[in-house]
Amino acid sequence: MAPWAEAELSALNPLRAVWLTLTAAFLLTLLLQLLPPGLLPGCAIFQDLIRYGKTKCGEPPRPAACRAFDVPKRYFSHFYIISVVWNGFLLWCLTQSLFLGAPFPSWLHGLLRILGAAQFQGGELALSAFLVLVFLWLHSLRRLFECLYVSVFSNVMIHVVQYCFGLVYYVLVGLTVLSQVPMDGRNAYVTGKNVLMQARWFHILGMMMFIWSSAHQYKCHVILGNLRKNKAEEVPYFHFALVSANYIASNDHNQSSILLLGSWMLELLQPHWAMKIKVTP
Repeated sequence: MAPWAEAELSALNPLRAVWLTLTAAFLLTLLLQLLPPGLLPGCAIFQDLIRYGKTKCGEPPRPAACRAFDVPKRYFSHFYIISVVWNGFLLWCLTQSLFLGAPFPSWLHGLLRILGAAQFQGGELALSAFLVLVFLWLHSLRRLFECLYVSVFSNVMIHVVQYCFGLVYYVLVGLTVLSQVPMDGRNAYVTGKNVLMQARWFHILGMMMFIWSSAHQYKCHVILGNLRKNKAEEVPYFHFALVSANYIASNDHNQSSILLLGSWMLELLQPHWAMKIKVTP
């Protein structure tokens, strides 16, 4: 085996193995999606597993066995409830350790050791991990607010596997970030006397990008949420069509049309997802 391959395998801890497996699974799914339908056994089950929201609606009707695994898309808020509580707890533990010298709980320290937390390596990474965890928690808190008070969910469904993945994802992300903090026993290891002395130009740049992208994504979600409301603040059914790279929403009841402007609505098909790439770790 090549030396570089041996080095990579030796650095493969459980968390990296999980993310590598998930990446491989997504790439395999993409390749299978490109195959002709007749070449893939159980194509209907596969398509039902990967399709999402409105893409599940169409012809022919889905079998009852597939519909049994549906959960409402509005359950998206559960992802952010889990993230706010869990990642808020991790952030609290890290803050206590970095600024007050308090040790991590023994069960959390043991879990981080199993997942591959570093020991005395790269103490300058402590501030970076702290900021990422702060941004992750703030992002989850904002998205929870949007799910409860901004977004207007229709009656579309997602697969229960997708729902479970969303719950596990935000738990794993927080643990992945925290595992990058160098450990000295049950305490975070910091190079220098003050963790704030580790601040560099890229921390400031990352903070600015996070603030700008979060504000932009919020604006996009407000536009999309208002698109589902009429003047009486009711939620009628809208049919969406893409015309000349612009979103046109026509109300089935009165045939009124709405053209989305601002927040890159004319430049990108889904600007809110483009901003999510910049916001999330």
